[in-house]
Amino acid sequence: MKFTIDVLGIFLKVVVKINKVTFAPLVVSTLFILLTSLLAHCARRVVQKVVKEPFIRLLFEEAIAAAELCGCCFELIVVADNFGVSTYAIFLFALTIWWSLNWGDATACPYTHIEDIIEGKGDIRKALLKTWAELGGGLLVFKYVQMYWALEISDTHKDKAFEDCKADLQVPVLYGAVVEGIATCLCRLASKSLGDLNPRFATAIDSFIGTSLVVAAFDYSGGYFNPVLATSLKAGCEGHTLMEHALVYWIGACAGSILSVYLYKLPAIQKFVRGSATSEANGDSIWADKED
Repeated sequence: MKFTIDVLGIFLKVVVKINKVTFAPLVVSTLFILLTSLLAHCARRVVQKVVKEPFIRLLFEEAIAAAELCGCCFELIVVADNFGVSTYAIFLFALTIWWSLNWGDATACPYTHIEDIIEGKGDIRKALLKTWAELGGGLLVFKYVQMYWALEISDTHKDKAFEDCKADLQVPVLYGAVVEGIATCLCRLASKSLGDLNPRFATAIDSFIGTSLVVAAFDYSGGYFNPVLATSLKAGCEGHTLMEHALVYWIGACAGSILSVYLYKLPAIQKFVRGSATSEANGDSIWADKED
């Protein structure tokens, strides 16, 4: 606890100094994202040392991952609104790589547990518990974000802590569900393929594909592709009802995820994956099991 307080104190001193001298809101946002990632990393280390039962430990890790994801993405909204989608995409790409390397078995995403059930790797009870842990982490982290925004260290945070939020859905509900579903399906197909092919830089490639799809869907549904993330950031916001929110960001995304499980098993896709894994590349190979 003392370590966390010390880190927060140092962080605030650095932010205030930088903001006073250069008035750089983007630096303020960057430091907040770094602080959030650092705190989540420390929390994971504590859980790994203290909690011995594997499943209980995983529940804590899911909650921490969801809190980190949503906490960072709350600030990414500020980045996107003030510095453009391109800057937002750069941040998201880097963060996605970080999350992939640090979350371990946690996913902070409910539909991955549905996929496990379909594939016989998990059961409904554990899937529900993981989902509740993720929702808890994703919803509770707003108080932490709100506390930071209320400091109004930067002009980009002025009145942000208590303003009414607006939905990102810019198309009819059914279209939004289709956008979230198709993009989620493509993301999952890419991740499954990269997992089987195991190319060099698989994490960066997966992050690039995911970020590209988010940017492509940004002006339609917001490009969340994660029910917990969408719920934490946008549930109850002006522009859609809770039912419409659930249809777009829960049913749409989960349907896309489920569809990816069955599409990936199709002979044509399996043939493509196996062919890519065994074919000889011209020049330098990107495949992990090949020599350059």
